[in-house]
Amino acid sequence: MSEAASTVTVDKEALRRKYAEERDKRIRPDGNDQYIEIKDQLSHYLEDPYVPVQEREPVNDHVTFTFIGGGFSGLVTGARLAEAGITDVRVVEKGGDFGGTWYWNRYPGAQCDTAALIYMPLLEETGHMPSEKYVHAPEILEHCQRIGRQYNLYDNALFHTQVQELTWNEENSHWLVKTNRGDAFTTKYIGMAPGPLHVPKLPGIEGIETFKGHSFHTSRWDYDYTGGDPKGAPLDKLADKRVAIIGTGATSIQCIPHLARACKNLYVCQRTPSSVDVRDNQPIDPEWFKEIATPGWQNRWLENFTANQTGEEAEVDLVQDGWTDLAKRVRHKIAKLAPEDMTVENMMAAYEDSDFQKMEEIRQRIPTIVKDGDTAEQLKAWYQQLCKRPTFHDEYLKSYNEPGCVLLDTDGQGVERITEKGVVVQGKEYEVDCIIYASGFEVGTPFARRSGFDAVGRSGKTLSEHWSNGMRTMHGAYVNGFPNLFIVQAAQGANLISNYPHNLTEAGTTIAKVVEHAEANQFAEVELTQKAEDGWLELLKSAPPGLIGTTNCTPGYYNNEGKGWGTGPTEITAAGYPQGPLAFFRYQKAWREDGEFEGLEFRA
Repeated sequence: MSEAASTVTVDKEALRRKYAEERDKRIRPDGNDQYIEIKDQLSHYLEDPYVPVQEREPVNDHVTFTFIGGGFSGLVTGARLAEAGITDVRVVEKGGDFGGTWYWNRYPGAQCDTAALIYMPLLEETGHMPSEKYVHAPEILEHCQRIGRQYNLYDNALFHTQVQELTWNEENSHWLVKTNRGDAFTTKYIGMAPGPLHVPKLPGIEGIETFKGHSFHTSRWDYDYTGGDPKGAPLDKLADKRVAIIGTGATSIQCIPHLARACKNLYVCQRTPSSVDVRDNQPIDPEWFKEIATPGWQNRWLENFTANQTGEEAEVDLVQDGWTDLAKRVRHKIAKLAPEDMTVENMMAAYEDSDFQKMEEIRQRIPTIVKDGDTAEQLKAWYQQLCKRPTFHDEYLKSYNEPGCVLLDTDGQGVERITEKGVVVQGKEYEVDCIIYASGFEVGTPFARRSGFDAVGRSGKTLSEHWSNGMRTMHGAYVNGFPNLFIVQAAQGANLISNYPHNLTEAGTTIAKVVEHAEANQFAEVELTQKAEDGWLELLKSAPPGLIGTTNCTPGYYNNEGKGWGTGPTEITAAGYPQGPLAFFRYQKAWREDGEFEGLEFRA
């Protein structure tokens, strides 16, 4: 529904009180520590159910560039390096193939929630047309494999392999890499992607280890137990099963419709409902695609989405999704302000008005779909749309009309405990045969814990030590004291959350340019200067308050479970370029193309 056509009215003061009340009941003093690290007796939750581990001899050679992580970051960086003539690239990946998040996420209904034409990298380079606006997981995994084949990244790849030690050798100007497979090889350059979506987490619920039925995490979906397959075959082994799923975030929104149709009983354990808007997925017309897929098309679409979604006015909205709709609503409200009223305070008030209206539309839609009135009320999200990852789905709400699907709303407190037989919610035990944990991935935990190693740079200083008071980088990619090391991520760069791969593709392109320059001029080392690192952090401090991550929001991974990202030195850990994502991408392009690479020092 467009801003102009909306007839929803809201009581702003009542909503502010309701939002604060719902937030406060969910705040926990343990924050991120409410989740538990998967190890020891719970380590079976990490086993790979998809590809058997292949025995191999340890590797003890030297390569020019090693990338830790075989998801979009490693694939794009490897592809850009190959295009620059640097083909001696090794990808080290803990999964059994390329894909990263999309190697692990094979749960029923998994699909991208940002339009595939901008979400899937290197579409133009590979000549691939997505089959639908929001493609399903198997197609994304196949695309990752396509990139790996086209750029010969399989040749040196080490799968089912985890880096355990990463140490800079000052005498020889290279990195020593040691892995859990006995590998001990050297590499001139190292790249890594400390992405937030690869280490599954479990809720620290009392008794979690006592359950005697079957259980698994959604990122390790057990099709042997449920039946079906990632391509959408029915879960035909659940017809006589009672199943509980814990979590109602983006993953659950996609897999619950499949479970609700398949299970004898499905108990959905909800602490905080998701905001669920219309998705309206449609197949992509090949004839239409031929018309738009002219040279440079994907970059135009990327820039158009980022412009529309982050505040720059664009002549058209090519993507036309929930993200750009939200931004256009806000711009419409702000445009109504008189020039003399165009203050930050008034613009934030206009944003709040627009968001109140949009969220009320989303809430009012629920009882038009969900037949049970109490269930419909419990599914309403009482927070601003960007407090948690917005979701878009056309089948999720309908799931609660299935006779065996029951919403167990915990009123913000979560599951009380797990017993040998099932789950306890608000004092009542629900016996189940299987528990599925849709509890997401670790975000905000220490870098070394998520990565499994701690890079050791100059003079034996670890990356954790360098970041002890918060992340310190330039562009989110370069770190003083860690030569020839590159990081691919969003923070301290564009910090674009709505279409995360845009951050990764731009970073990979830039890193390849830096390495190409170093190799062409026979430099042994490239390192960020202390002055440039300090200057970049000072620049980030001037960024205006973001709409994502505020402590006024209900707890979630966007705001570090309600604690925010700190004050003082740590407050810029998750900050972005002050002028916004699109301005950063333009700045980054100019920075890599002028040949100066300001802030980096190249040494022979």
